[in-house]
Amino acid sequence: MTTRRDLLGVALGTAGLLSVGSALAQAAVAKPAAPLLMRAIPKTGEKLPLIGLGSSATFAQVARSEDHAALKSVFEKMIELGGTLFDTAPSYGASEEVSGRIAQELNIQKKLFWATKLNVARGGVADAAAAREQLETSFKRIGKPVIDLIQIHNMGDIKTQLPILKEFKQQGRIRYLGVTTTFENQYAELISTMRNESLDFIGTDYAIDGRYAEEVILPLAQERGIAVLCYAPFGRTRLWSRVAGRTVPEWAREFDATTWAQFFLKYVASHPAITVVTPATSRPANMIDNMGAATGRLPDAAQRKRMVELIDGLPKA
Repeated sequence: MTTRRDLLGVALGTAGLLSVGSALAQAAVAKPAAPLLMRAIPKTGEKLPLIGLGSSATFAQVARSEDHAALKSVFEKMIELGGTLFDTAPSYGASEEVSGRIAQELNIQKKLFWATKLNVARGGVADAAAAREQLETSFKRIGKPVIDLIQIHNMGDIKTQLPILKEFKQQGRIRYLGVTTTFENQYAELISTMRNESLDFIGTDYAIDGRYAEEVILPLAQERGIAVLCYAPFGRTRLWSRVAGRTVPEWAREFDATTWAQFFLKYVASHPAITVVTPATSRPANMIDNMGAATGRLPDAAQRKRMVELIDGLPKA
């Protein structure tokens, strides 16, 4: 399995790999900060930077360790570069707890658009008292009286848990609510819920080599005025394996992508239904790289087609 770190190692050699973080950081400092591309939440018009931060995968792995210095640096870098949205969940191991503590230590709670999730369903059934308890725990972890967004994670017992979120929203304790899934066998339920419930947000997987969302989910989100958080924009790690040993095509500079991360992120961000893309990372250098996708130009329809043709023509991981 090839990761972004492996890919950088191939491209730069061992010495380059060790210095890539400082090199990217120096580039970010040397170049004046470009204005971030923003997208509006359809229901309110509130604007968010196109790139945020997720907390699954490697982020969750580091959160389980005793040393959280790297995660703290990731948050500092995101805020410094103008990012705001952070997406987490109680089920991501220690991610929500550790991130809440870091946010409070850095005193950045008010600067963050904090998005977390609710799901206590077991065997498809959720206990309402347990759901409320999980929500209260999330409030304690971030230390904010109002959480920006809470979504039902993986479509867990919508009939029980969504009314609880609606109640919390009516009380002014949460600003937005929604549902999420990255599982193919739950897409039909996601689509049905989008059609039949009043949702502010959804979260789902979408990548240049995983384009199912383009068929129904994203057009429906536009039709219904639902904001979309894009999860797994690197196809988890499979895209890194597909481009291993390859350089970013020169024509990608036409839409200001200079790295594979920016190439992948700009593809999904250029779909008008996407509100924020939330790649997870535990490395400040990667945070800098990712935020670069929220600047400059985005690919147009012809360029998107060319990007797809390139990736589809590569061997699958």
